[in-house]
Amino acid sequence: MSEKLDILDEVQEVIAPTQKMGISYLLGVIIIVTLFLAAAFPKIYLQNQIYYKSREISKLKREYDALKEENRIIKSKVETIRFKNQILDTLF
Repeated sequence: MSEKLDILDEVQEVIAPTQKMGISYLLGVIIIVTLFLAAAFPKIYLQNQIYYKSREISKLKREYDALKEENRIIKSKVETIRFKNQILDTLF
């Protein structure tokens, strides 16, 4: 019977240690979490800034392409008008 109690006591010590979490454990956890956040925050901030800048760049690129195409169309219209004016000037 005493062997059973000894084994039971050993198992209980392994399963449920008698040490409780103290203030030092809590401070350790708080320090680790703070260090993790201090390391992760700049990375997250930079990723967000890069994302928003790339959105702005993409928007400006689309506008640039649209204006470039509009410029090409206007140049074509101007060339057509010039050609018509040259033809009409030679007829009169």
